[in-house]
Amino acid sequence: MAILNELRDRGLIAQITHEEAFEEHVHSAPRTIYCGFDPTADSLTVGHLLPILVLKRWQLAGHRVIVVLGGGTALIGDPSGKTEMRKMLTREQILENADRFKAQAAKFLDLKNPDKGLVLNNLDWLESLKYLEFLRDIGPHFSVNRMLTAESIKLRLEKGLSFLEFNYMLLQGFDFLHLFQSHSCSIQVGGDDQWSNILGGMELVRRLSGGGQAFCVTFPLLLKSDGSKMGKSEKGAVWLDPQKTSPYEFYQFWRNVEDSMVIKLVKYFTFIPLSEIESLAKLEGADINRVKKILAFELTKMVHDESAAAQAEATASGLFTGAGLDGGEGSEPVFTYSRDQFLSIKPSVVDFLVECGVFPSKGEARRLITGGGLSIDGNKVTSVTALMPVQESWLIKKGKKSFYRINLD
Repeated sequence: MAILNELRDRGLIAQITHEEAFEEHVHSAPRTIYCGFDPTADSLTVGHLLPILVLKRWQLAGHRVIVVLGGGTALIGDPSGKTEMRKMLTREQILENADRFKAQAAKFLDLKNPDKGLVLNNLDWLESLKYLEFLRDIGPHFSVNRMLTAESIKLRLEKGLSFLEFNYMLLQGFDFLHLFQSHSCSIQVGGDDQWSNILGGMELVRRLSGGGQAFCVTFPLLLKSDGSKMGKSEKGAVWLDPQKTSPYEFYQFWRNVEDSMVIKLVKYFTFIPLSEIESLAKLEGADINRVKKILAFELTKMVHDESAAAQAEATASGLFTGAGLDGGEGSEPVFTYSRDQFLSIKPSVVDFLVECGVFPSKGEARRLITGGGLSIDGNKVTSVTALMPVQESWLIKKGKKSFYRINLD
């Protein structure tokens, strides 16, 4: 029961079924909880981070968690939250993405001990289904009239919904039934936009399991104050892969969240005790920036590591507090970078300086190079594809007055 109180107090419950029975079910014994992730990209995003951390909270409370990778459902495409049909991926792409998801999820969850956590791919059981048997066994338990009232379906009906996508709810429902029968999984969690899909699975379990108990609970969607989905920067999605979103960019994403959202995000994404968060919530005005720095550091440390978080924090401090930026050579902020990583990738000037935080984006770096405004050790950079010279230290001059020192460590 403590886990449900924790989720409530952090605002992480949007909807829940059979609440009293659910509390008794969770309190009476350790349970198995699952959440599904369709591997439609080659990296998880901050949108995926919230459900992963919800699973982590369940795991820390003594329950077993299952990460279900949708190798099968990704072949169909979830219509939820989409106005158009998702781009179809090949089987090979989906399986490769699933491997990446698994590796990333393992950074947050204990997946080595099967009594604590598992990673499963629903392609393993969906691929072997016989279509006619599936229709006869599962189809009668889904009302088309009711399916048409689901928000995920209604949104798509305006522009057209393929029969392929219409099958998605049945397949996700079958996932829950399979997990209940094979792994004693009785709880599914997910984003609130998945409510209809999750509810369908729970009802399927209850009807076909001979009185077995199944429950579902959703968490709120990450929405900005204007109602749009959160999780994108000016450059696009915010990824957990450092090659797609650098630790500095990741840090800055959280550092720049809206003031009105920061306490909510600290509750959602960090494991800071609620008593401490209550004290942080009392801060006002410019002091809210302290909370943003805490949020940014904690999440960068969690997703990357403490060294990357410290580097990102130092870079942001150098760039945005004005330390040494106008003082010329000798007063420049000094940053360090991993020698092993540098030698292994031999980065371009653009990639390296964005990674180190000298530039917020590759586009800005290219524009300054094209305009003749970037020098390294007194030598003007003339090509946007130039590689960083291999040495132990560089003095970067950006524009007329901004200097940066980067050392390998």
